[in-house]
Amino acid sequence: MGGTNQSVVSEFLLLGLSRQPQQHQQLLFLLFLIMYLVTVLGNLLIILAIGTDSHLHTPMYFFLSNLSFVDVCFSSTSVPKVLANHILRNQAISFSGCLMQIYFLCVFAVMDNFLLAVMAYDRFVAICHPLHYTTKMTHQLCVLLVVGSWVLSSLNALLHTLLMARLSFCADNIIPQYFCEVTPLLKLSCSDTHLNELMILFVAGLLMIAPFVCILVSYVLIACAVLRVSSISGRWKAFSTCSSHLAVVCLFYGTIISLYFNPSSSHSAGSDMAAAMMYTVVTPMLNPFIYSLRNRDLKGALMKVLTMKFLSSRRC
Repeated sequence: MGGTNQSVVSEFLLLGLSRQPQQHQQLLFLLFLIMYLVTVLGNLLIILAIGTDSHLHTPMYFFLSNLSFVDVCFSSTSVPKVLANHILRNQAISFSGCLMQIYFLCVFAVMDNFLLAVMAYDRFVAICHPLHYTTKMTHQLCVLLVVGSWVLSSLNALLHTLLMARLSFCADNIIPQYFCEVTPLLKLSCSDTHLNELMILFVAGLLMIAPFVCILVSYVLIACAVLRVSSISGRWKAFSTCSSHLAVVCLFYGTIISLYFNPSSSHSAGSDMAAAMMYTVVTPMLNPFIYSLRNRDLKGALMKVLTMKFLSSRRC
């Protein structure tokens, strides 16, 4: 059976929401819908504000606009399927649809990881080498970092998707989550999954740990530089330039650690779904608020965009 490279199971059942009581399902559906709309609107406004304001055409905002785009795509990979399944009362997803969801979730999750690391490096250069910032963070380097991140993320996702496609699924097809995830699928397979697990451990692990180490090293060096500043106001100003990014990093990695690095005995269907919601839905939704509320330039650009939209609607 394994040699045919075909699966006996033609579809899976995503039971993340359906395992909840009926009244909880309605509440979760409304919650998913509101959070998704806020995510899309908030991140698109960030992209529009950065694109239309020439003062924000800097490396930091270039990376932020890419992060906002990735966050919209990240949420769009899983949430619309959740909403459609609830409305249609059908929890099924085809085998090919499941593989596509795994591919795009892997791409955007690793892209989030890379972009957070790149933004940490950008803050390190801005605070520790301010006089050389414009010569170090050139437009060519910024584009190269983003393109390189996309290439590595896509190759990683393609590797895991192809390895998943070769597996056979012979009996159980129930996924206790609201989206297709690699780990639950491996548990359902009746094929040998050792190669998949090794690739997750080495390749995916490396692509997640290396950016995290880069972020830690950047912030250690930033902290050392900030502590050398004599005035308290100067320290606060230096810290405030990276506080938003640090908040997003803590939120992103905190939810991933709670989901994937806790003992299996502490896991339950409800806690796993809540943790998955945090990093696939809540974090992309909160990112625009975290970055805009503490950033005067971005708030000004957003106000200009909203004012222009309001005036144009009044004229119509």
